[in-house]
Amino acid sequence: MTYYLYHIPGKKIGVTRDLNKRVTQVQGYKPGEYEVLESSTDIDYISKKEIELQKSFGYRKDTKLYKNLFKMKINVTEQTTTFPVPLTKLRDRLHGQLGLTWKTEFGKILLCNKLADWISNNALISRYNSDRSYVYNKALWEAFNEINSLESLKEQFKPGTTEKTNHQLSDIGLNHFDLIRAWAAERGIYEKGNTHTQYVKLQEEAGELAKALLNKDKPEIQDAIGDIVVVLTNLAYLEGITIEECIESAYAEIANRKGKMINGTFVKEVKVHEEEVL
Repeated sequence: MTYYLYHIPGKKIGVTRDLNKRVTQVQGYKPGEYEVLESSTDIDYISKKEIELQKSFGYRKDTKLYKNLFKMKINVTEQTTTFPVPLTKLRDRLHGQLGLTWKTEFGKILLCNKLADWISNNALISRYNSDRSYVYNKALWEAFNEINSLESLKEQFKPGTTEKTNHQLSDIGLNHFDLIRAWAAERGIYEKGNTHTQYVKLQEEAGELAKALLNKDKPEIQDAIGDIVVVLTNLAYLEGITIEECIESAYAEIANRKGKMINGTFVKEVKVHEEEVL
C-alpha cells in the first residue's frame, strides 16, 4: 500500500492513500492545484515526515501521527476477538498495526510481528459478516504467551555480536522492547503491578543515575540508563500504550525545533505573535 504526502500551497500538508478521493473529491483541489511531495509504502516514515514538513512549512501540526488515525476497532467478547477486516486483508492490516494492544479476560494482548502472523493463520470468517474475521481468546492468549515467553525467546534469540543480535531480532520480528515486555509479563509485572509502583521505581533508578554521574562511573551510568528504559517501557505498557509510540510522538515534536544552547541546556525558540508585541 502506497501513502502519498501532498501539499496544497498556502493551506496544508497531509497524507492519503487515495489522492483523487481525498484531495480532489473531498477537498475540491484538482491536479495542478496541489503537489505530491513524497510517497512511500512505509507508514511509520510517512507519518513522521508529515509532521516534520508541517512544522517546516509553518502549517498547523497534526496532534496525532497519521498511522495512529486508523487503529482497528477490535471487538472483544467473552469468547472471541473480532477484527473489522476480511481474511484476505487481515495479514496486511495487522502488520500495519504493530504495537496495538487490547484486553481479553485472560490478560492484555500486545500485537507484534509473530502474533500478527499467528492470528492471520488461525483466524476464521465471521458467520455474521464476511468482512469480519475472528480468533478465540483462549487460543490467542496461549499463542501470545508462547511467543513472548522467555524460553521461546531464548531458543530464537542468541546474543552475539551487535550485528548478529540485530539480524536475529529482525528475523523473528522482535526488538529489545519486545524482549523487555516478555520479561516483564513472565514475572507478573503487568498482571500484579501498576503505574504508581513503576513511577516509584523510575525515581529510584534516576537516583542511581545521578549517583553514577557524580562518580563518573561509566559502567554504572550505562546500567542506570538501561534500567530507566526498562521501567519506562513497562510503565507505558501498563498505561495501554507502547514505548515506541511515546518515542515517535516525542521525536515528531522536536524534529524541527529551533533554539540555542544556554549554560549547557538547549532552550527552544519561542515564537511571539504580532498581536502580543506592544
